[in-house]
Amino acid sequence: MNKKLYTINVYSENMAGLLNQVTTIFTRRQLNIETLSVSASSIEGIHKYTITVHTDASTIEKVTKQIEKRIDVMQAHYYTDDQIIFQEVALYKVPALSLLGSNQVEKLVRKHNARILEVNQTYAVIELTGHPEETQALYDELMPMGLWQFVRSGRIAITKSPVERLSNFLALVESRKGKNGAE
Repeated sequence: MNKKLYTINVYSENMAGLLNQVTTIFTRRQLNIETLSVSASSIEGIHKYTITVHTDASTIEKVTKQIEKRIDVMQAHYYTDDQIIFQEVALYKVPALSLLGSNQVEKLVRKHNARILEVNQTYAVIELTGHPEETQALYDELMPMGLWQFVRSGRIAITKSPVERLSNFLALVESRKGKNGAE
């Protein structure tokens, strides 16, 4: 069994309880969700769930089909990393003294292409957008300087395809409605 990281995009209307239904599918198969992000999509009224999971090709295909069978799910698709563009956002809180006391933190911010979001007398908040290895690398370098807090978002991803697959699906549904209404 060759496991690798897959990203699943699930499209639905914003329905209460759907997230629980989707996560139950993973639980039944004893699959651990690595990251989960839910947000509005580019299509008004449609939400996009982005889920990452380590598994094999056969299992990801079955899981995606199971998710798509949910009544409230419009479509679900899975991708490998080479089929998508993805990022995550990380926030780091460090003591203000480590920022003001030396230029080490400033050098790290520049080195990692991060941004300083806020500085006050007590702390500084740094933001980095990148791949997990990049956000982890900054974390590892800030830890010895007294990292107070750290949080990383789930993966957000878009396909390399020029069109959203859901757009094609919705256009097909609309054309069928038009044909059925004309009869």
